Amino acid sequence: MAGSALLRHVGGVRLFTSPAVAATRPLLAGGEAVVPGVWVRLRLLSTSSVAAREEEAAKADASKAGGEKKEVVANSYWGIEQSKKLVREDGTEWKWSCFRPWETYTADTSIDLTKHHVPKTLLDKIAYWTVKSLRFPTDIFFQRRYGCRAMMLETVAAVPGMVGGMLLHLRSLRRFEQSGGWIRALLEEAENERMHLMTFMEVAKPRWYERALVISVQGVFFNAYFLGYLLSPKFAHRVVGYLEEEAIHSYTEFLRDLEAGKIENVAAPSIAIDYWRLPADATLKDVVTVVRADEAHHRDVNHFASDIQYQGMDLKQTPAPIGYH
Repeated sequence: MAGSALLRHVGGVRLFTSPAVAATRPLLAGGEAVVPGVWVRLRLLSTSSVAAREEEAAKADASKAGGEKKEVVANSYWGIEQSKKLVREDGTEWKWSCFRPWETYTADTSIDLTKHHVPKTLLDKIAYWTVKSLRFPTDIFFQRRYGCRAMMLETVAAVPGMVGGMLLHLRSLRRFEQSGGWIRALLEEAENERMHLMTFMEVAKPRWYERALVISVQGVFFNAYFLGYLLSPKFAHRVVGYLEEEAIHSYTEFLRDLEAGKIENVAAPSIAIDYWRLPADATLKDVVTVVRADEAHHRDVNHFASDIQYQGMDLKQTPAPIGYH
């Protein structure tokens, strides 16, 4: 008795309509009054059926319109709105959602490609010969398939910046200190390397076993670099510096084969034209040239980071070269 009284007091009247209220309800089409407690279920069923009919009508209208695809706008209860459509300078619509116009740039191809850090300390020599030993199986596996070679190279090259930026980010949170801009610089490097991969995916179509190799190599390299950065950041940055030197060498060979006609100099992918602000008639040779320049800039940044720590300083003590590429 007490429980039923409490239920009616809290809101039972709203859920279970009393006979008196039910008598005032409109009759159904059959002329029978609605049974108390069934009205809510009938309303729910009728609402869902109306929604289903509206959805079917919308699909029918879309098919009648000639099958044209309409833009789907995702409305958000949380106040998140889709950004307005972006356009290029010529007024055409910007089609890339993975990067925006203000994230594009013109690569500085005047950088010195011949610079090399001569290993002097024991850690430097270990880093140098570690990278050299990794090049040997890569040459055997890919031979002169430079498109797929570049794809593999970029899946590895995009890892160090993310790992270094992540660890510096966590250190900044733990110690309540700023990073001197190095978090952003390393994450910029990782994003730039990822865009290299997105570009070469349009050029080279990797085979199934090459995709499998990417998964295994990335898993091993990520964990190895993570541990290496925890043990010695200066060693980790030196390894990346030497990796970038090898990347410059690989892309230089790629360019030689393109110039010699051994590899077809196809049109540049549209994603590369927009990302590096290349001319509309750019070719694969232009893409490889700007990618090689990016690698040279990453070489300088990582050797610079290692030099800072070899001098006994933290990275935060020297402002990071943000936007150096």
